[in-house]
Amino acid sequence: QVQLVESGGGLAQAGGSLRLSCAVSGRAYSTYTVGWFRQAPAKEREFVAAIRWLDDSTDYADSVKGRFTISRDDAKNTVNLQMNNLKREDTALYYCALGRTVLRYSSGDAYNDWGQGTQVTVSS
Repeated sequence: QVQLVESGGGLAQAGGSLRLSCAVSGRAYSTYTVGWFRQAPAKEREFVAAIRWLDDSTDYADSVKGRFTISRDDAKNTVNLQMNNLKREDTALYYCALGRTVLRYSSGDAYNDWGQGTQVTVSS
């Protein structure tokens, strides 16, 4: 059983920064992938970024490329999402998810375990 706990959400101004963390605990596998997804009110869930633990391979949604950076911290067993130059359209509930064998990073169905989410609100 894997547990995922997000933290770091909050209120930021447009152009500002936030750093989200996803703490991973429980049984995991060296081949797993951790992804960040988000869901805004009345919108479908969308892929944000992902990192594969085995080789640090990453992927980003076009909407966040150049602004967001995903990374992992082995010592703390966390996956972080550094969000810079935030925009109002980044406002959403952000979830981290873990997949044991993910072939397509952007597909939410490929992930097996999900956290409860952390709210990010960007004001103008």
